[in-house]
Amino acid sequence: MKAIHLTAYGSPAQNLKMVEVSEPNTPSAGEALVRIEFAPIDYSDLLLANGVYFLKPKLPSVIGGEGAGIVEAIGAGVTSVKLGDRVTIPFGTFTWSEKVLAPVQGLFVVPPSIDARTASMLNINPTTAVLLLSEFVKLKPKDWIVLNAANSQIARCLIAIAKSRDLNIAGIVRRSELIPEIETLGVDFVGVEAPELPKQIEIATGGMPISLGLDAVGGPATATLASVLSAGAHLVSYAWLSRLPIHVPQGDLIGKRLNIHGFWMYYEEYLPKMRAALTEATQVVASGKLTLPITTTYKLSQVKEAIEHAQRGGKVLWDFD
Repeated sequence: MKAIHLTAYGSPAQNLKMVEVSEPNTPSAGEALVRIEFAPIDYSDLLLANGVYFLKPKLPSVIGGEGAGIVEAIGAGVTSVKLGDRVTIPFGTFTWSEKVLAPVQGLFVVPPSIDARTASMLNINPTTAVLLLSEFVKLKPKDWIVLNAANSQIARCLIAIAKSRDLNIAGIVRRSELIPEIETLGVDFVGVEAPELPKQIEIATGGMPISLGLDAVGGPATATLASVLSAGAHLVSYAWLSRLPIHVPQGDLIGKRLNIHGFWMYYEEYLPKMRAALTEATQVVASGKLTLPITTTYKLSQVKEAIEHAQRGGKVLWDFD
């Protein structure tokens, strides 16, 4: 069968190769064999391939942090999934392979109303969004949150899930031409990163406190979030799109006694909460309140083109059909 191997760290477009490998063994007790349908090329996959992620498998190795497929065989005693189920693949099982052997306790059965492409994108961004909105502040309906990179894939998930909880959202982007698109997602305010932005947010919120700031950018963008947060608020850094250290002015850090957190969804304390978060996210997707758009798909034979496209931006999926 075909798979994509990372052969060396650095330059993903050069070091990811399509290879022929043996099919997995027959599932043992507690395992299932899944035929992969689609798997995204995520930002975290590119970080891993570059050697700067929190995981560093021994090479050569299949990689791929999420995906979905059809259960083709199950081991003895397995009752939580059945043949023909569409499932998402759990953390710890790399997905860029035509078939994978996975522990059944981590498989999540996808509702029939959700198509294969969308199913392949459920595990990371939508699930992360639920955890970010749940783990730091006990938010009540009509509470405000603020987030940057409001046009990103994960921000779409944050916005939809926050609205499903009746929260108010202030979104920040870096280009004014993005504002109409973000407004259609249902944010209560969207503005461009600029010196006047904090005042604009204060007017939009009516001076209401903002107790949660979600930072995907780093650098000076973090300082903007800190400037609009209320006393005792929580500032959570979950990505570093700018590749710059976070900037937090001491006046905000000390004067407001801000709580600053780094977030990775696979920290040990979140693993037991993953299924409930994935379930909530999937319900929002199934309701039609959250769509997960893709840019294009590529076959496994198009490795270089697919990786280069993902590096330029856009949501790219491997099509294993």
